[in-house]
Amino acid sequence: MDIDALIARYDRRVPRYTSYPTAPHFSAAIGAETAAGWLGALPETAALSLYLHVPFCQTLCRFCGCHTSAVNTEAPLVSYAATLRAEIALVAAKIGKPLTVRQIHWGGGTPSILPATEIIAIMATIGDHFRLAADAEIAIEIDPRRLPRDRLDALRAIGVTRASLGVQDFAADVQKTIGRQQSFAETAACAEALRGIGARSINLDLVYGLPYQTADGLRATLRDALTIVPERIAVFGYAHVPWMQRHQALIPEASLPDARARYLLRDIAESEIAARGYLAVGLDHFAKPEDGLARAAAEGRLRRNFQGYTDDGADALIGFGASAISSLPQGYVQNASSVPAYRAAVAAGRLATLRGVALSADDRLRRAAIEQVMCAMTLDLPGHLAAHGGGPGDLDDARPALDELAALGLIEWDGERLAVPARARPFLRAVAAAFDRYLEPDAARHAKAI
Repeated sequence: MDIDALIARYDRRVPRYTSYPTAPHFSAAIGAETAAGWLGALPETAALSLYLHVPFCQTLCRFCGCHTSAVNTEAPLVSYAATLRAEIALVAAKIGKPLTVRQIHWGGGTPSILPATEIIAIMATIGDHFRLAADAEIAIEIDPRRLPRDRLDALRAIGVTRASLGVQDFAADVQKTIGRQQSFAETAACAEALRGIGARSINLDLVYGLPYQTADGLRATLRDALTIVPERIAVFGYAHVPWMQRHQALIPEASLPDARARYLLRDIAESEIAARGYLAVGLDHFAKPEDGLARAAAEGRLRRNFQGYTDDGADALIGFGASAISSLPQGYVQNASSVPAYRAAVAAGRLATLRGVALSADDRLRRAAIEQVMCAMTLDLPGHLAAHGGGPGDLDDARPALDELAALGLIEWDGERLAVPARARPFLRAVAAAFDRYLEPDAARHAKAI
């Protein structure tokens, strides 16, 4: 493969495909009334995943692309936690039956910024309104720099089984530029403390494409990070979108690696991690062979949702909190992104749903194809159409793009079945984009593909 030519052709802005249709295509035509109907239609046998979004951090990292803001007092956190509890009760009332929860994911922001008593109270509210499976996974995102003893005790009390620790890069000049000073020692100590309270899985999140990041520096970060022996590692590409995230304007454009350098950094990360026995999972995750994520990939059960790759097989995902998105059988719904608007809706006894999208038959067909490509890196097109109710000619609009990808060596394609070879993994999103009917090439809201 001519890497430079491929980067020039395919390193464009495309979705990460954690949903389809993607969030920019949600509209206000789907609101709280529709969401309530969809929730009430969930059958008694439905298994749920719950996502709790906490949009607060003690300080804001300059590279961050999340819906979050900085707070340094407890009052807004206590108020927000109360709203979360009220929303949980409200949603449960709309469902109208005590469904089983298989997975809970606390994300943000920094969810562990909530007071310990509030973390425990939120979990108790979930237990009051839902049936928590005995083997439910309870996952949380952690800032290793800030996990005081009372929060650690709270995580033990709620039964956290998996924790994701943000690392990014340990190089001092990179950390200074992104506004996140974090030593290897405090990261390793945090992982050890979490294991000490019963967390069976530790995930590390690294980022390539950061300012002043170098090949040697990334190798050093990886060597240190891998001594923690995490069960999973994610290596994300930094999305520089200062027109959407204004704080990113503090990062000098000249400090960012170019497309070729980003590709090499990603390649270094994959090579170093694979050399330690981890298996590549999808686009940007790695897991120990015995880990549930690796097993799901091997058994064809891997899924992709708003938290990335998962072995979660729930029938619906319900998001709580400002900006949180729910994935229901009929489509997607999203809460108001503004904390005041979210709080006002819940205080008035209304669902905080602001927008969403109802899935058409074509959406479902394409969503399943995109997820299959993103998760398995293969697609049997005739088998896919048969399994998902497609007819002759459906998805034929993807063929020109697939033919081009095949001619350039990025996929193996015989007109019916495609496979993405391991060497083309960095271009996986470009392959998935062939099936995207809504795609707006190079839309500024999307991250670069590599």
